[in-house]
Amino acid sequence: MSEAATIVGVDVGGTFTDLFVLDEAAGVARIVKVPSTRGEEARGFMNGIERVDTQGRGAAAIATIVHGTTVGTNALLERKVARTGIITTTGFRDVLEMRRRDRPATWGLRGNFTPIVPRNLRLEVDERVLADGTVHTDVDIAQVEAAARVLLEAGCDAVCVFFVNAYANPANEQRAVAAVRALWPNGNVTAATEVLPEIREFERCSTATLNASLQPVVGSYLTRLESDLKARGFGGELLVVQSNGGIMSRQTACDVPVRTALSGPAAGVIACAAIARSAGFANVVTGDMGGTSFDVSLVANGEASLAAQTSIEFGMVVRSPMIQIETIGAGGGSIASVDAGGLLQVGPESAGSVPGPACYGRGNTRPTVTDANVLLGRIAADRPLGGGLLAKLDGNLALQAIDTHVAKPLGLDAYAAAEAILTVANAKMAGAIRLVSIERGHDPRQFAYMPFGGGGALHVCAMMREVGTTTGIVPRYPGVTSALGCVIADMRHDSVQTLNQPLAALDTDDLAERVDGLAQACQARLDSAGVRFESVREIIELDMLYVGQSHTVRVPVARERLDRDGIAAAFETAYRDAFGRALDGIPVRIMNLRYARIGVRPKFDLAVLAPQASAMPESLGSQRVYHAGQWWDAVRYARLDLPVDASVAGPAILEQSDTTIWLEPGFSGRVDALGNLLITRDA
Repeated sequence: MSEAATIVGVDVGGTFTDLFVLDEAAGVARIVKVPSTRGEEARGFMNGIERVDTQGRGAAAIATIVHGTTVGTNALLERKVARTGIITTTGFRDVLEMRRRDRPATWGLRGNFTPIVPRNLRLEVDERVLADGTVHTDVDIAQVEAAARVLLEAGCDAVCVFFVNAYANPANEQRAVAAVRALWPNGNVTAATEVLPEIREFERCSTATLNASLQPVVGSYLTRLESDLKARGFGGELLVVQSNGGIMSRQTACDVPVRTALSGPAAGVIACAAIARSAGFANVVTGDMGGTSFDVSLVANGEASLAAQTSIEFGMVVRSPMIQIETIGAGGGSIASVDAGGLLQVGPESAGSVPGPACYGRGNTRPTVTDANVLLGRIAADRPLGGGLLAKLDGNLALQAIDTHVAKPLGLDAYAAAEAILTVANAKMAGAIRLVSIERGHDPRQFAYMPFGGGGALHVCAMMREVGTTTGIVPRYPGVTSALGCVIADMRHDSVQTLNQPLAALDTDDLAERVDGLAQACQARLDSAGVRFESVREIIELDMLYVGQSHTVRVPVARERLDRDGIAAAFETAYRDAFGRALDGIPVRIMNLRYARIGVRPKFDLAVLAPQASAMPESLGSQRVYHAGQWWDAVRYARLDLPVDASVAGPAILEQSDTTIWLEPGFSGRVDALGNLLITRDA
């Protein structure tokens, strides 16, 4: 391998840690797959890095590592975050708990919510800034210092300073933060306006507090990771994928770890968007099926959909640009069971990689989606799984688990029960696809479907049937697509400032100065990473609305059109696109200025993934597969040995180290010039 040209993308999932290794000099790509270790993600990461170089140089052979991590997301979901305190304006200690007066269950009288910071660790101090930015009451620094000491004595490892209306004038908050940082024993001090200088108290408080609670967790993980890498000779750059699909430096990730939420799935969507564009498909729905979950997203006109905010779970709101991803508990390790009412349920509980599905033979006796696929013959039990992590699977254990826990309770034979498990799982996954398409105004029949993750390709034909898509795209290495996305992603930094001004009174000179200030701050973040860019581009957007409305429309504006007429025209276009018409005679207001600066990294040619074979390979034989209530003889092929333009008609099974593709009867697959398998229904 070339020491200066090897780039490694690393995606740590709940079941496997995937690595995509690109040797730019040689124009060669390969994959590495190792088990993840829940709670000790760094171990799986380092195990994978040790297998990257085949010449014995270890991490020294790598120029850049780009990491998609679920450490922050898992910490929030499992509430394994640092003990955190809040110092806030008198009268506002309960903003985090009141939220938007929503509730976990829409209907019913009961519902519980426990905020990430308990009430006794939310302390108030005297200060007040009015909504127009006027300082009504100067902050009492003595109270701030006393509150910080109380939180330290209570065992807090991190603190968030959140003052009301600080987005309009951060002076009081900045003075308080300086005082806290002067006496706090570590760097885990978050200023809400440094993370999100945007109107709306709850969203700003929630985002900043979650950031503070993650700083010790994510910061220590990444610092330890970088230290371990350097100890093994790594001298390159360690970069981290953000939830917006861009990447950032390790230091930025330590400063604003809340931006790493949904980091791994976001990288997969970025990869799918790039692969689909290269294959000639601008519109695609992606479905990432791993061992634990199924993550769905939508790419329209070649671009992934971004949401201004998301909820990690109820009440845990992060207001930061994130790729829109819907997640359900339907992975290969999802456990099937019959509930007290006699209904078959699949997930959300998962067997993960340890002990794994029953067919792994590691002690789990409950059936999973993978066990159903093994029993029905869609996964050959005698072939290695996960790149050789298991020599073979035990079909008898899968049979016993399904028969005991599903077939007998439902009065079915084991094969019908296995099909029922897949039917329920497929229905759940199709529902998630409809959620990101139909419910957001998109017709899924106009989109291709791209499955990835270790289990996605087993269900591609079922998803096409359920949702009505006409084309399926299985990428060259489905099991490591998120790791591939780490290598593809550009560096991106987003900033926001609240303006809250009527368009008619907008000071365009002040707006231009604000844009320049955000551009400089974002450029400094780009420069700090020490990465070479082919070019740098910017995105300027305004959150706008008609006076009297409460919800804004995101309005993209070119820098040269940042005048009142240009902004007004852009708003009318964006509003018509969203709602079909504009409203005449109603004044327009600008709420927020949003800015993104993107460092475009050198792109490798996806032709690197193209098949090298020139002739159709011999089949690996045939395999009996149970489908639609009957047995079929399916032909088996080594998928990566298929040449460009090779066609395979179902029923067929295409095998590779990171996944298995099941082509149902009535479907056909063709290999395109980049090695993707394009699946269509037979006429």
